[in-house]
Amino acid sequence: MEFRDLHYLLAIAQAKSISKAAQGLFMSQSSLSQALRLMEDELGGKLFTRTSTGVRPTQAGELMIQRAQKILGEYHQTQQMIQDMENLEAGRVDFGISTFRGGYLLPPALCRFCQRYPNIQVEIREENSMALEQLLIEGQLDLALIALPPVKLKDQVDLLLQDEILLVVSHDHPVNALSRECVLDTGEVRRYVDVEDTMAYDYILSDYDTILGSLSRAAFSQRGLVPKVRNGNLTAPFAAAMARAGLGIAFTYRSCREDYPHTQYYSIGAEGVFLDLGLAFPPGNYRSRAALALADTLKQYYQTP
Repeated sequence: MEFRDLHYLLAIAQAKSISKAAQGLFMSQSSLSQALRLMEDELGGKLFTRTSTGVRPTQAGELMIQRAQKILGEYHQTQQMIQDMENLEAGRVDFGISTFRGGYLLPPALCRFCQRYPNIQVEIREENSMALEQLLIEGQLDLALIALPPVKLKDQVDLLLQDEILLVVSHDHPVNALSRECVLDTGEVRRYVDVEDTMAYDYILSDYDTILGSLSRAAFSQRGLVPKVRNGNLTAPFAAAMARAGLGIAFTYRSCREDYPHTQYYSIGAEGVFLDLGLAFPPGNYRSRAALALADTLKQYYQTP
């Protein structure tokens, strides 16, 4: 058995489907199925059971998945230690960030990092914040940008920046007439909408298991409100696009705000609703110099006035 077989095993376990895992691995389903059969023949037991929706690990499969995570984690950690001996002249960082936020926040900071450390490769893993925490726990990531407070991680997570959650609507949506202004201590003028005033209109929401989806629903719940939900399980970019087209009200992050024509963004109430974002390392694991260098670059980029 080779290291690639362990990666195949974990990919199937995560996707819960051989076909989806094969797509993610850029290989054919038949090749992945054959690799799985060879693993099972070598180990002498079935690792997955087929279901109506995909596959699930057997008891033997659960054991092998745990061992594979440990073996690959230790190998990766050893690889980092050896790369550190090269004084940041080589190395790799497996970095996790949410798909929606990553497309806006990461590229400029990553460009600065690559200019400083051209020989360090940054492999980016896109998942929602909750999934990123699990990947950190499993040792599959060296560093991740996650929403605070963490759900699963117990170790200290360093605050990186604060993001605001905004309402997004089209320029001709009736909610524009309900907007107000307030002046912040900094002198900035904030335009906002009280969500209590919007209950007559349709909302377009992200999934419950996403940070944006859960926080937007919490904003309603805390105010004792029940919104009219037109769609409730869309990705954040899709929901925002539908709102820009005039199909309802959606939520987005200030960091992901784009100046589309005929689009308006509003704070949620005069106080606004904010989300803290932090940099998290795998709990109890070795922190490579390359991962620490990336964390320092991100802090310098986002925290320097």
